[in-house]
Amino acid sequence: MSLPIVLVHGLRLSSSMWQPQLDLLTDQGRHTLACDLPGHGSRRGEDFTLDAAVRTVHDAIDTLGGRALVVGLSLGGFVAIATAAAHPHKTAGLVAAGCTARPVQTLAQVYRIPTALLDRLPDKGHAVNERFHRLTLGHGAKAALDGGLAMEAARAVIDEVADMDVLTALGTYPGPVWLINGARDHFRIHEKRFFDACTDARLLNVPRAGHLVSLDQPDNFTRIIVDAADVASLRHPNPPPRHPTATPMLDDRTRHDPAP
Repeated sequence: MSLPIVLVHGLRLSSSMWQPQLDLLTDQGRHTLACDLPGHGSRRGEDFTLDAAVRTVHDAIDTLGGRALVVGLSLGGFVAIATAAAHPHKTAGLVAAGCTARPVQTLAQVYRIPTALLDRLPDKGHAVNERFHRLTLGHGAKAALDGGLAMEAARAVIDEVADMDVLTALGTYPGPVWLINGARDHFRIHEKRFFDACTDARLLNVPRAGHLVSLDQPDNFTRIIVDAADVASLRHPNPPPRHPTATPMLDDRTRHDPAP
């Protein structure tokens, strides 16, 4: 039987963004589950924390049998990395897309400013974001928007993820990693550092794709997932950790990112 697959969505989006992949993977008979993170989709109104997000992915893996390929994009990529570090014996392989930029305080500040400006709008910027997705994603816009846009979740997500030591988290995961970026993605700025941090990594850039690579190039992205699942299924499971592993965070929350 093929390796199960868990899909983790991006900031403000929901599990609906994975509908093209769910359709294609289901047609191939692959067991796949797309989950909603706290504060998003069916869970809007819940508080987002990185620990709660990791528990969500952990529970999704258990629903599929206890071991799976974990695929995340943008915010979902950071959550997938944290899950792999915390639960390597359950994460058979890791696909981290659109997230090869260190989410430390200096980078996060770039996103806090527009978020604060959007918060001043009556709809928190919902109309602006919806229009942007419809203009840039074409047919993929429906999948992105069907689960709603959780504009109110952005502040909590930025505050949580900004303190994650993502390179250390990648370095602690011993399994196979696929780092995927759209060739036009602005989140590629630290991709070489992410690649070097991994024990067993591949770095792929998808032509003619932007940040939401899974929606820009759904067929190509799904093929990458399928190949990753097939490779990961042949690896021996990682042993369970002797001690429970906390979600990887920075010990010093005042630390700033060095120059790229």
